[in-house]
Amino acid sequence: MSGHIQTTGPMLASRRCGARTRCGSSCRAPAVRGKTRCRMHGGAKGSGAPRANRNARKHGLFTRQAIAERRQIRALLGDVRRMLEGMK
Repeated sequence: MSGHIQTTGPMLASRRCGARTRCGSSCRAPAVRGKTRCRMHGGAKGSGAPRANRNARKHGLFTRQAIAERRQIRALLGDVRRMLEGMK
């Protein structure tokens, strides 16, 4: 007989991950030792947001300057369209 029974006991007795799945039920994976989440939900080493949170960096598309520039371009295009309509 294999050691399957011996290896599944500790796995079944271990703490479970505290995360919620998309359907609302709790994650059934075992939590990483010393943590409350499994390796897929943030318990793994190196998981989570990077230092200085590079995920939240701004790209400049919605700065005041960029918005003002787009407004000027739109106004200029409107003037050109009206001028072209007048020429017809």
